[in-house]
Amino acid sequence: VQLQASGGGLVQAGGSLRLSCAASGFTLDSYVTGWFRQAPAKEREAVGCIRDAGVIQYEDSVKGRFTISSDGDKNTVFLQMNNLKPEDTAVYYCAASQNVQWHLAVGYNYWGQGTQVTVSS
Repeated sequence: VQLQASGGGLVQAGGSLRLSCAASGFTLDSYVTGWFRQAPAKEREAVGCIRDAGVIQYEDSVKGRFTISSDGDKNTVFLQMNNLKPEDTAVYYCAASQNVQWHLAVGYNYWGQGTQVTVSS
């Protein structure tokens, strides 16, 4: 069972990135898949999640800028990030679990390794 997060990088403020979270060993459609981020010296915080075949939720700070989607054939969840801001700089993680309060990191069973997103001003 593995989650592989990718797609991070360095981008200027106002730019876009798309992160991917590919699963192996289990089917993401049956899980809650959450995106989290952790900036230096800060706690890990929820960004959003996708569950129940398409129910999507976001934290207020990213609403209107970030979009979560999934591709069942590829067993992959995506995080499209537009209009990025310097305060979005963090390591981004994907996580999966079958029964979880989506915004609570402690409840997730499986985690990807994280991908760095850096937004320059």
